[in-house]
Amino acid sequence: MKTIHRAILPAVFWIGATVSIVAHPVAQGALEVRIFPETVHVQARVSSEQIFVANTFSASPNKPRAAGLAEVWQRHGEYLLSHLKVFAGDRRLTGRVVAVADARNNFVVYQLEFPDAQSPGRVRIEEDLLNEIEYAPGNPWEAAFVVRILQSGRTLLEERLLSRQQPLVFDCDWKSAPGSTTETSPEQGPMARQYVRHGIEHILSGYDHLLFVAALVLGAVTFWDLVKVVTAFTLAHTVTLTLSVLNILRLPSQVVEPMIAASIVIVAVTNLFWPQRRRGWTRLAAAFFFGLFHGLGFAGGLLSATEGMTGFSVGVAIAAFSLGVELGHQFVVLPLFFGLKLARVVRTDEAERERISLALLRGGSLLIALAGLVYFVAALR
Repeated sequence: MKTIHRAILPAVFWIGATVSIVAHPVAQGALEVRIFPETVHVQARVSSEQIFVANTFSASPNKPRAAGLAEVWQRHGEYLLSHLKVFAGDRRLTGRVVAVADARNNFVVYQLEFPDAQSPGRVRIEEDLLNEIEYAPGNPWEAAFVVRILQSGRTLLEERLLSRQQPLVFDCDWKSAPGSTTETSPEQGPMARQYVRHGIEHILSGYDHLLFVAALVLGAVTFWDLVKVVTAFTLAHTVTLTLSVLNILRLPSQVVEPMIAASIVIVAVTNLFWPQRRRGWTRLAAAFFFGLFHGLGFAGGLLSATEGMTGFSVGVAIAAFSLGVELGHQFVVLPLFFGLKLARVVRTDEAERERISLALLRGGSLLIALAGLVYFVAALR
């Protein structure tokens, strides 16, 4: 009976973990950092998604299979220590796993300790978790954490975002009287800037979203066409992003991810075979309809990161992240549209301009459709 129980538990755990795995490879979690004169203590709330991906794709092929969940969790603790880097000044601290709590709500809690801090004037935290693992070619996994920082002698709560691109730096204050405790509210300005940046990075590394937007741009004949179709897409994904983060509307990733991949293929194929439908209400309806699913995909970059935030902070995070998403889109949309426009107008002959326009539309749409098929297969895995 014990043997059967040990065999079933890991299977149940991994089945539950795969439910949350999506084609937007960002595993979310939370860190609470406590800084003491001689020790930095980190409580890491790690998603089962992160553990599943690391255990499955980052493990050495010669390493024996874990005997049960306890060993899986312990192994991931060591992986966490090697990829979560804590510095006191410029000196990297060597950490150890102090305790591992049982999984709850698809999260495992690790207690990590980094001794010999020597009353640091500055603490820096970096991480590159999962970055060695590719979800699809050129699209690596990554982990992101919402972080709270507490220092002995005072308590400072900061809803900051830690990712590979955004390390955390905290200046310590050891002049406060021992035992005095002050609590400060999160500074909305720095938090908003971080979530804007997170939104931009989420888009620029999310090739599925960029492919869909590129297919829409290819079909835009005039700048007004572009404004209308991008507005329809923006309105749709903003609505579902907000509803999803607020836990009002959720759909399984098994539905959302294939729909996002299918949206790329459908719009690109429409450009190829029915170019006359790339304008008007048909294209606007398609942009809006598929934008609803893209918004649910964008929410993957925020769901766990906003857990435990106050209502106002959640609103700031949603607004800042959405702004970052739109800025990321424009980094692609505007250069692509005006580049295509320039390629068309360099020819003075009307027939030649039409031939070039059609060649760009069909050639670009064919490449996008093929790439969309790759993501569709990945989404069905």
